[in-house]
Amino acid sequence: MNTFADLGLSSKILKAITDKGYETPSPIQAQAIPPVLKGKDVLAAAQTGTGKTAGFTLPILHKLSENPTQNKRRVIRSLVLTPTRELAAQIKTNIDEYSSQIDFKSLVVFGGVGINPQINKLRAGIDMLVATPGRLLDLCQQNACDLSNIEILVLDEADRMLDMGFINDIKKVMKYIPTKRQTLLFSATFSKEIKIIAKQFLTNPVLVEVAAQNTTAERVEQRAYRCDQNTKAELAIHLIKQGEWNQVLVFTKTKHGANRLSTKLDNAGISSSAIHGNKSQGARERALQGFKNKSIRVLVATDIAARGLDIANLPYVINYELPNIPADYVHRIGRTGRAGESGEALSLVCNNERAFLKEIEKLINKKIPLLTEDGFTPELWPARMPSASEVQKEDAERKKQNRQNRGPRTRSSGNNQRPKTDKNNSPNSSKRSSSRRRRK
Repeated sequence: MNTFADLGLSSKILKAITDKGYETPSPIQAQAIPPVLKGKDVLAAAQTGTGKTAGFTLPILHKLSENPTQNKRRVIRSLVLTPTRELAAQIKTNIDEYSSQIDFKSLVVFGGVGINPQINKLRAGIDMLVATPGRLLDLCQQNACDLSNIEILVLDEADRMLDMGFINDIKKVMKYIPTKRQTLLFSATFSKEIKIIAKQFLTNPVLVEVAAQNTTAERVEQRAYRCDQNTKAELAIHLIKQGEWNQVLVFTKTKHGANRLSTKLDNAGISSSAIHGNKSQGARERALQGFKNKSIRVLVATDIAARGLDIANLPYVINYELPNIPADYVHRIGRTGRAGESGEALSLVCNNERAFLKEIEKLINKKIPLLTEDGFTPELWPARMPSASEVQKEDAERKKQNRQNRGPRTRSSGNNQRPKTDKNNSPNSSKRSSSRRRRK
């Protein structure tokens, strides 16, 4: 398959693709689109940034536009389930671009914003819905969303949905969808868990895998720097300033860590913004827009918030803290080196993260150069590397000690007590609980 025309897509879909400047399908698109057009279930795995969204969006638009409903009322015929707001919004943007030449209406729904405008748009009628599991269930339970006409279901970033604990929500959504349907499951990897849910939801799927499992982008240059935990912020600031980097995505493990680092970057004269689950949707969108138009140099993000970010030509990714799960490293650095461009991925590694680095190297089957920047030689770097279990035990003990140290001060200040007006402490709360149990 040398061109999109070879895949069997309609002329109007091809016109939209041409307007976007696309000529040659990526491997995942070339292999996934034909079986989707034939009505087959598809189980597909490919690296982040390889064009998975177009791999399912283009054939769905073709099928629905070529076979319109017989009645005039629009009903939801295709559903895309995805784990995060950012990814859902990005998919909706792609759908709008690819459907520019056909009569087609789509909608994206997710939490963090008002539900009533979403209900009104659903009532007006749409052809395709993109949703996060939680908000979709809210809409279904309010009888505001009818999924009984679904012909094509897509589970996108299925591995991340499992990691985020959405499996039960997905199973609940399935109860609203016809059992006779076409199901497409797209994932970064074919993990054991993915294969299990594929057996539950797919029927004789066509398997599509365009790259070896868990490989990292070939165009991404990877390196790591030794340092102490308490010098990471200074090292990150030093590298960004020295390299004169103007667009850097930095990963932290926690929301509070993202906020703290963003403040330190701002204080050092490097414009930044943090993006994570505690931020409002408006704040997240403003931060992302500022990063895309380069008015913000650094975007500091947690793994979940960064899932689905589509930033053209992103040159740099910094792992401020290494992830405990090696596969998350693959997802992180996949934010750069996309669509044929090159990129760089740097990791700041303290003594307690050495075991995580080894696990990552084992997963990607590649040695990551470990460097020492002048002025940042770590004070703590013994010959013997601590094991992952030792690190986890030490972290658990530290957290326990911190809780014990905080306890007396928190209780004396009253911060640990709920207001008397809280429904859980109200005089009638036990009666309501008993009443709920009786109703069940």
